[in-house]
Amino acid sequence: MDGDGMSADELSAALLALEDQVVTHIGDCYAAAVELERLAEPLGDEGLLARARLCAAGMRLRIGDVATATRQIYAIHEWAAQHGDRRLQARTHNACAHAHRLAGDSAKRLEHALSAVELLDDTATPFMQVLHRLGLAEALALNGAIEAARPRFRQAEQLGRELQQWRQVTVVLNNWAYIEFTTGDLERAEEIANRLPEHAEAHGLKLSPAVLDTIGAIQIANGLYAEAEQTIRLCIERWAAGENENADDMAEYQLTLARALRGMDELDRAQAALDSSRALCAERGLPEVMVRVHQEQAEVYAARGDHAAAFAEHKESFAANESLRRTERQAQAQTRQVMFETAEARQEAERFREQALHDPLTGLRNRRYVDEELPALIAGDPALVVAIADVDRFKRINDTLSHDTGDQVLVQVARLLETGLAAVAPDGFVARIGGEEFLLVLPATSVWSAARALDELRRAVGGHGWQDLTGELPVTVSIGVAGVNETSPPSQSAALSAADRNLYAAKHSGRNRVVAGAPSETYLDRHVA
Repeated sequence: MDGDGMSADELSAALLALEDQVVTHIGDCYAAAVELERLAEPLGDEGLLARARLCAAGMRLRIGDVATATRQIYAIHEWAAQHGDRRLQARTHNACAHAHRLAGDSAKRLEHALSAVELLDDTATPFMQVLHRLGLAEALALNGAIEAARPRFRQAEQLGRELQQWRQVTVVLNNWAYIEFTTGDLERAEEIANRLPEHAEAHGLKLSPAVLDTIGAIQIANGLYAEAEQTIRLCIERWAAGENENADDMAEYQLTLARALRGMDELDRAQAALDSSRALCAERGLPEVMVRVHQEQAEVYAARGDHAAAFAEHKESFAANESLRRTERQAQAQTRQVMFETAEARQEAERFREQALHDPLTGLRNRRYVDEELPALIAGDPALVVAIADVDRFKRINDTLSHDTGDQVLVQVARLLETGLAAVAPDGFVARIGGEEFLLVLPATSVWSAARALDELRRAVGGHGWQDLTGELPVTVSIGVAGVNETSPPSQSAALSAADRNLYAAKHSGRNRVVAGAPSETYLDRHVA
């Protein structure tokens, strides 16, 4: 348990509660997500920390910090993919879809929404099962495929009822009704919207401001202006009481109220609501809502008979809409740049890691790679064989010829060993572990089979045409071989010590030979020469 008194299991449960809820108080949810991210950092659980970071990033999207949130989401997405965390991948795809929605990139949104559904399996929570299918339905509709979207909306609703996700059913009905409203099918929109109060009453739910705004907009479209005013007044009242999914929603609600009041010919009150919406748009930077504010202002001027002002406002609306399109294109470009930078940073990190695990002279694996990988190989393969090969009298090559020649000898020896080992042990590897020392690892091989194969490598090194490089100086190797099962318990240090001991024996016996087996054994051709 950490210093704040929350264990990994408790933190995971707290995260799940935040991940799988319909957000109604964005301020509280954002604060909770940031705190859980802080608490996850010292626990040392990478998966838990990734979840906490995604949760916080998702809340940042909702409060408008799109660039920062998108960068974080894509970084977490890369981590989830690399570590095979399917449930987290599904969640990150859903978050990416949300980010592209805010950037106005409907095609990318659909791509991620589809992946978010395809990754659902038995590990996905009931909340995810409904949420991700709803996201796909919305993405299809906003890409012009309303006929393909409707079955997905029905499926999301039915699944929500089967899984008793009553709040999510409310969200499904609300979003479906709004989509139908925006596509112009007012009859279908009204039918779906009318089910919302019935559903809420049946399950003891209170309709959120966002749902009330949807109902009000549909009432306006159907000429029910007085009913719409009552609906939106209740919407604003609940938002002011703290029931807000997004901090910017009040501008939208005031605009809907203005439209309802204009329909009732209450133009002064409509203007007051419109002024409130305009001020919020300017204060919070809401260009998409501002376009519709200009459009509604033109309608109010027209209703007053001031057609010159209405025409001027239409021009303002057109200019604002053009500005919005430019802003959306810039946002799309920024989102794509964030994606590129995240992928580029990952690739750069992978390159650096690969470089850190390879010997710069020979290109072979290095000692660091051996220390990272060999313990697991030993633990998983009792028939693993290790061998240490050392270039005989290498100092003489350096001193007599040059260090540059010595480097060329090491490079060529590395190639011969790597090529030869690949032929007899494709799953094995060669690493340079010292100046002129090389480690060869042969999985699932008996010691004596390994010794015979390594002797062929020894012969290949000695028989290579070295004359052009070293003149009359020969280049040979001595090799010590050991099976990891020769010591109990098997370990990297014990296996390498046994191989090193046999290498010493090969050197002591005259060099250019292979020695294998434990000292107490009677060797079958202990040195193979």
